Amino acid sequence: MQRENWQEQLHKLLNCDLKSLYPVAREKKRKLYFFVGPTNSGKTHRAMQELIEADCGVYLAPLRLLALENYEYLNAHEIATSLITGEEEIIDEDAGHICSTIEMVNFNYDVDLAVIDEIQMIEDPDRGWAWVNAIVGVPADKVIMTGSVNALDAVKQIAKYLDEELEVVKFQRKNPLEVLSKAIPLKEIPPKSALVAFSRADVLNLKNKLSKQHKVSVIYGNLSPEVRREEARRFREGESSVLVATDAIAMGLNLPIQTLLFSTDTKFDGISKRKLIPNEVIQIAGRAGRYGHHEVGYIGATSRSVLKHIASEFYAPLHTIKGPFQVKATNTQIEALSKHLNTKSLHKILLYFSKHMNFTGPFIAANISAMIELAKIIDNKKGLSLEDKYMLVQAPVSTKSPLIKKAYFFYVNAIIENKIVHYKPSIRVGQKARNEQELLRAEDEVKKISLYLWIAYKLPELFVDVELAGNTRLHINQLCQKALKAKKLHSSPKKEAKDKPSPRSRRRNHYKNRQR
Repeated sequence: MQRENWQEQLHKLLNCDLKSLYPVAREKKRKLYFFVGPTNSGKTHRAMQELIEADCGVYLAPLRLLALENYEYLNAHEIATSLITGEEEIIDEDAGHICSTIEMVNFNYDVDLAVIDEIQMIEDPDRGWAWVNAIVGVPADKVIMTGSVNALDAVKQIAKYLDEELEVVKFQRKNPLEVLSKAIPLKEIPPKSALVAFSRADVLNLKNKLSKQHKVSVIYGNLSPEVRREEARRFREGESSVLVATDAIAMGLNLPIQTLLFSTDTKFDGISKRKLIPNEVIQIAGRAGRYGHHEVGYIGATSRSVLKHIASEFYAPLHTIKGPFQVKATNTQIEALSKHLNTKSLHKILLYFSKHMNFTGPFIAANISAMIELAKIIDNKKGLSLEDKYMLVQAPVSTKSPLIKKAYFFYVNAIIENKIVHYKPSIRVGQKARNEQELLRAEDEVKKISLYLWIAYKLPELFVDVELAGNTRLHINQLCQKALKAKKLHSSPKKEAKDKPSPRSRRRNHYKNRQR
């Protein structure tokens, strides 16, 4: 009898009706809207206008940069607004509006309107679960989703599962885009152009080449949001005439680009190097011809072969996003599985969840490999609660960076020992980044600070140097900005300095030569 009861409980646990996890949203009679259209069609602007008119509301952003920009936008329109991201809180006690990153949505904060931006991110293998949670669980009378047409089927599937009314509002691009008939070589790139590459090294190499003729701004993913924003401002305000960027410009930056050129038609996607697909080409290309700046946007490439592929993909139909959509385990599910499996191993629990969890509706258990691998390492650390383990495997940590990896495990050990952690910079904050390696160290230091602030948000009693870390990030961002403004950034330390013998060595060599 006890065995049957255990099996019944396990079956109930492993077969989840997702919408039941969000009781506040279910108590409301919500109406869903999908503002669908290409880039530069005004869909997000319209959603923000509705948010301004609402008595209370939330804006859920895919990026910290976008959360910050719209926080400032609402405040500029005299709408008292709070900002909440994984690393910071700026709370206005009188505010009825919140701008936050999508992972930080409060499922108990009842509002009139919620805006969920860039809904096509629901397909993202690492973060798509956050969009699923927001659509299903945000407690708002009116939920506006914005995104591209390839997400329409996905939105319809989820609306049907929720049995909630959905209204689709279509937007058309305000300015046309034209594909150039001829390639434009580097030496002929006109002002107000953006050149797209897909690696940090390629971006910096192209920046050095173009700096002979132009003032150049650069944007790539490893740069902090603050530096990306400053580089975008320089281009927008005419302090630089050419922008060199990765696909980091494809989301969240409004730039006066007239001509957008691809330097390559291939990218490394984390698994292999492959050709760009239509969704990627169209999303990036859409940054050209910003309404209010240019009447037409032009798309091209720096070589004939790249142009041929870009043109082909630009006119190809978009890949349609279909379910099932990934769902991440909740803290409650982790604790329940721990009891049923009789284990405190987070690695085993996450693996079990990914293999055995079933959901009603168009959903599937997320199999986030990076989180599972990190859980295997964290399990070897004795003295952490299961809740702390699950929190720590979700930290913004790149195991590819030795600096961040070292800092992460230092912080983990401090949490185990219940020790106060002071922020200590790993580089000289006042120094100049004289080459690409020093710039990379500065970029990694900013990410280390972001990690410190992310954990401090969860454990403020141990991570006490929030103000110092924030101020240091500001100084290091300024260091990065100065380096990027330089005409040439050397790829490695100057050989002369490395190979030049010291005065003592020169005297010794001179004496040896005389002896001969």
